[in-house]
Amino acid sequence: MAQLGSEGPSTGQFGAGVIPGWREGLRGFPVRPSLGSACPGVGSACLGLLGATGDIWGHLGTPWPPAGMSSDLDVFVGNTTLIDEEVYRLWLDGHSVAEAVARRLRGGVLEREGTSVAVLQSDTRDHYRTFQMLERLLHAPPRLLQQLLFQIPPERQALLVQRYYAFDEALARELLGKKLSKGTKKELDEISARTGVGIRSCRRQFDNFKRVFKAVEELRGPLAENIQQLFLLPPPLARDYAAIVFFANSRFETGKRRLQFLTFGDFAACAQSMMGHWSQGALAPEAAEPDGDLPKSFLQDLKELKVLVTDKDLLDQHKSLVCSALRGKISVYNELEANFKALSRALVNVGGKLTHARDVRDFFVDLVEKVIEPCRSDKWSPGDLRLFLTQYTAAPRNLPGFRHQALWERYMAAITACLLRMYHD
Repeated sequence: MAQLGSEGPSTGQFGAGVIPGWREGLRGFPVRPSLGSACPGVGSACLGLLGATGDIWGHLGTPWPPAGMSSDLDVFVGNTTLIDEEVYRLWLDGHSVAEAVARRLRGGVLEREGTSVAVLQSDTRDHYRTFQMLERLLHAPPRLLQQLLFQIPPERQALLVQRYYAFDEALARELLGKKLSKGTKKELDEISARTGVGIRSCRRQFDNFKRVFKAVEELRGPLAENIQQLFLLPPPLARDYAAIVFFANSRFETGKRRLQFLTFGDFAACAQSMMGHWSQGALAPEAAEPDGDLPKSFLQDLKELKVLVTDKDLLDQHKSLVCSALRGKISVYNELEANFKALSRALVNVGGKLTHARDVRDFFVDLVEKVIEPCRSDKWSPGDLRLFLTQYTAAPRNLPGFRHQALWERYMAAITACLLRMYHD
């Protein structure tokens, strides 16, 4: 926080020293000791400390210097907007000015800054006014870089944008797979109570999700790159927003009880793997369709993979190759040998059903119910699962009657990444 009473705390633009007993400033603007600025929130420079000559005050008909005051002062002006990160966080969390003041008091700000409650209240109000004026620019971050009203250093602009679009993973987890509509927004009161995220913050974050979704849903090319360019987000945050858009498009089921052990991070990692391996951009980035839509041609082609489980000879050969490669290498070999065909049918059929909207919604439910839970029941370790999936994917290269190896490996790359990420307590 800028030192109270020295530089304008919210905008920081006009470093005015506090002149005891004087409450009127240049051209009738009040100079409040808490602000040190006559006009908070605007980019024009205002007069700070007045010089020894007192010429300006003479023009206003005010004698200079006032009786009992020293005239050994300097004039200085400035217009850099200072941002107090603590107050910005309180504003983003949805606290009112009064709540923010109370939290700052409990944090010991008066002792650190040597100021008064009245100064702290005025300081907090000024910051809130500045943030409210900045918010319209934060809705389209490139405008924040182009505007001249607020003189904010580039690194502080980046901080403002990143923190405005940061989100609570507990809230994002609740919203994954839901339509970003007015109906969903009406559920935010309940979601706020479940997650402990303030309702104002919930609404801001929901609006951010919807704004990003609307901005990129029709754009061609990689979702994360489009989001990064339009909203100036750091790559990890842009990838998380890409996952949210991907889930909003595909409407995957994420709310069932058997899926509650999965975190937002788990689902986001799965979304990134699916977009990375299954989207059209994974094959032809220069002519890519939006990553948020899985290509229908690819999903249709996955039906060809059913030959691995419908052809008895191929199924037996596949089992023989995998079991031979893993004998003595995994701790659940007997369980693998006994359950190979059921596991293989589950893995292949999950992909074969993705041409139907209902089955797309149940994608994660199927992986948990038909693969993860049986492996857990048989005490597979994550290492066992990794070794199995590696050999299971590679073995069809040696199946003489199988002609879909490239499609198979593209499909299994995402399935493997999802299962390994999801396989935890």
